[in-house]
Amino acid sequence: MVAACSAPAPDAGPETSSLVLPEEVHFSNVRQLTFGGQNAEAYFSFDGQFLSFQSTGEHGCDQVYTMGVDGSDRRLVSTGRGRTTCSHYTTDGRSIIYASTHLGGDACPPEPDFAALRAYVWPIYESYDIFKVNIDGSNLVRLTDTPGYDAEATIGPDGTIVFTSVRDGDMEIYAMANDGSNVRRLTHLSGPDGGPFFSADGSKIVFRGRHPGPGDELDKYSDFLKKALWEPTSLELYVMDPDGSNLRQVTSLGAASFAPFFTPDASRIIFSSNHHAAGGREFDLFQINADGAGLEQITFSPEFDGFPMFSPDGTKLVFASNRNASVPGETNLFIADWRQ
Repeated sequence: MVAACSAPAPDAGPETSSLVLPEEVHFSNVRQLTFGGQNAEAYFSFDGQFLSFQSTGEHGCDQVYTMGVDGSDRRLVSTGRGRTTCSHYTTDGRSIIYASTHLGGDACPPEPDFAALRAYVWPIYESYDIFKVNIDGSNLVRLTDTPGYDAEATIGPDGTIVFTSVRDGDMEIYAMANDGSNVRRLTHLSGPDGGPFFSADGSKIVFRGRHPGPGDELDKYSDFLKKALWEPTSLELYVMDPDGSNLRQVTSLGAASFAPFFTPDASRIIFSSNHHAAGGREFDLFQINADGAGLEQITFSPEFDGFPMFSPDGTKLVFASNRNASVPGETNLFIADWRQ
């Protein structure tokens, strides 16, 4: 049995000047949903009433929680063991999929030694597998069981799961049925492809990736991959059909662009990027046409804004941000009414 708990969230206070900046013309009625620690990757249920997200909480490293879109009724749905990432509601709203390392040990897996590596890298823990669990934390089912990293899973409107895996020796995107069967590979280019999301109608998949040709960059990527690490410092956005065909590059910003998500009509893509920031330390949200035209900056808060997702009806946007932090580096979740 998976541990489950419930606790009321602090009341989301009134909008203040620190939550929305004058340049952020697409935002109104911004509300803060979490208060303290590291909170990220909040994703709407298909009916738009709930959010799944990851938070360090009291566990030391990320676990999966759910809450209402007003921040109420916060519940732990993952095991409380290991580390988790990338949760997503199933289409019927009765279950959540997420990746976890708990089969590899109860403790939080070790962080990379950035000083020794002389690089900013993300771990792709080999003990990550994808699981499905009821929203009350019961009936945990393992969906992947191949060696190496399986994570970053999201769900399309027909229940198809897309995810990132290294099962074939590279970071590639795969699809599978909602019970883990019928696995098929969608991307076939060297480099770190991942973070896939379906469009609302299921006709397209957007993701972030990079495809270096033979040479030093590809060699460095391959060397890190053998250590279950990758360096997310240069990424572009791509779109493809659900079977992996008609792959095309959307951005050419030469920076770290990630966490893309379609508008409900799939005409535009919202994402996070540092391409505008000297030194690459500031991330903001941007929006771009699906054909790569019409780039527009959405957020202007210092430090970090990322992981945006539109509600199914397009009236709200949830995102993670360092704004209004009580201590430096704190990341919280916010929800805004969206102005076209």
